[in-house]
Amino acid sequence: MHMGRVELSVSDLGRSVDYWQGAVGLRVLERGGGTASLGPGSEGGESELVRLVEEPGAGSARGHAGLFHVALLLPERRDLARWLAHAAQSRTPLEGLSDHAVSEAIYLRDPDEHGIEIYADRPRELWEGRVMELMTTLPLDVDSLFAEVDEPRVELPAGTVVGHTHLCVAEIASTVDFYRDVLGFDLMAQLGPAAAFLSRNGYHHHVGANVWESRGAPPAPPGTARLLSAGIVVDDEADLAAVADRAGAEVVDGSLELADPSGNRLVLSA
Repeated sequence: MHMGRVELSVSDLGRSVDYWQGAVGLRVLERGGGTASLGPGSEGGESELVRLVEEPGAGSARGHAGLFHVALLLPERRDLARWLAHAAQSRTPLEGLSDHAVSEAIYLRDPDEHGIEIYADRPRELWEGRVMELMTTLPLDVDSLFAEVDEPRVELPAGTVVGHTHLCVAEIASTVDFYRDVLGFDLMAQLGPAAAFLSRNGYHHHVGANVWESRGAPPAPPGTARLLSAGIVVDDEADLAAVADRAGAEVVDGSLELADPSGNRLVLSA
């Protein structure tokens, strides 16, 4: 099981494509009809990670349920070091640099205020089975990371994936119930009624959820630059059918469309 494509609306497609290429480091796989599909570097095949859909003049969606950030997982720590060196060289504005014990992460926002995380995992044997006790937020040791740099590099390498999708939700309890009891995720860590982190197969988290900016808020409406859908690729067709049965929904053409209790749209496939 892994996370799939994240689809976002943007106010100016050209501006967003420039940012996601020049600052984030994804490349355009396909563009036309007011949309652009983006994926990792020149050897990354046709792995679509992000799709941008233009909605001219769309305003900020902050304060609503929707996307907190899409997290792009790099294959190795050195890839993260190279990306940070690029960000420093190009003076790309950053929102945070954090050590989460399970991973090291860098945060930024695109021109429409969509949150983005670029991160690398620590070796799984250091945290597997101990996520609840280890996961934290500390300042990133930038000197240690820069010691890995051989050259600045903006292009995200082949093997980059959507490691997790972190959502703004209206309430944590109902969110946990949905992702655990309907989608079959495990609760890996929780910050009381403020945030929760869930996954399958022992990963530290495939889905994050928080109410820091969205407690009790409705979904972001049309006319805002917002999350349109988050993809989840489950184990197999039997798994997809089991989720559909628990949700009281139907698989159509190989995919299952659901909304979580905060109205965040999910597209599940096998």
